[in-house]
Amino acid sequence: MKEKSDSQKIIHQIPPVWDSESRVLILGTMPSPKSREAGFFYMHPQNRFWKVLPAVFGEELAYPNNSPDREAAISERRDFLLRHHIALWDVLASCEISGAADSSIKKAIPNDFEQILSNSKIKRLFCTGKTAWSLWKKTCAEKYEEPYQLTVECLPSTSPANAACSLEKLIEAYKVIYKF
Repeated sequence: MKEKSDSQKIIHQIPPVWDSESRVLILGTMPSPKSREAGFFYMHPQNRFWKVLPAVFGEELAYPNNSPDREAAISERRDFLLRHHIALWDVLASCEISGAADSSIKKAIPNDFEQILSNSKIKRLFCTGKTAWSLWKKTCAEKYEEPYQLTVECLPSTSPANAACSLEKLIEAYKVIYKF
């Protein structure tokens, strides 16, 4: 008996966060349904990204991921990223995916990173999880790494699905971003 698939084609709608002073690019795979609904990255209430990154810089965010003041939460996150010269986006422009399960991704089409890499100071790229890392290596590495002299590293996923990695371990792993 064939399993029913709840896979759907998703087209990335959230614009990247970056400016000409960005020195680091953090890439996820594709926004989760909660992030797509909120219109910004890592907005699932259990995703630890917005706890980890501010902790690395000795800060706390005022608005939680599920804040009723969504605009203030997004603005606060965008300001945080730009203040620390961090660009944020995802590897994929579109794919077929079931819910938020990276393991279900099919027909992956990468984003175009030319504009960001050509108009910023980015030399370090960090992928948030093994799927983002493998998709970057498979679909983008050859086109961007050597021409833009990028150093690329895989960090553990901050997703609630990565329960094996504690908040403390995530913060320790993400400290590598601080020096850039």
